[in-house]
Amino acid sequence: MSESVLEQSKAGISGWQSAFNSQDAAGCAARYAEDAVMVAKPFGTFEGREAIEAFWQGIMDQGFADVDYTNVKWVKENDTGYILSADWTMNKAFGVVHKELWEIQEDGLSRLTYDEFEVLGER
Repeated sequence: MSESVLEQSKAGISGWQSAFNSQDAAGCAARYAEDAVMVAKPFGTFEGREAIEAFWQGIMDQGFADVDYTNVKWVKENDTGYILSADWTMNKAFGVVHKELWEIQEDGLSRLTYDEFEVLGER
């Protein structure tokens, strides 16, 4: 591998953010592993890429956009993955990423295998 696992993880979140800000739910979902689990508090738990795409499409359909991350922390999980935690803001809400586990997949790309975030309020 030419890129480090951390660099690939950072490319993964950058790609997800770009897809979200382009209102591309399929692009967001593509950044998740096929069998990923997403815990979106207070909305519920979504399992698998298809359910995750439907969640993000619903959020976009409600006019949510312009996600940004601050206070980003990366912690090595293992030889193939890193955990991201951060604060986030959107045009209409804000919250916290408790745990995003970015792991290298068979195709060499880093994707989310676990995502847990929480909406703390509206803007």
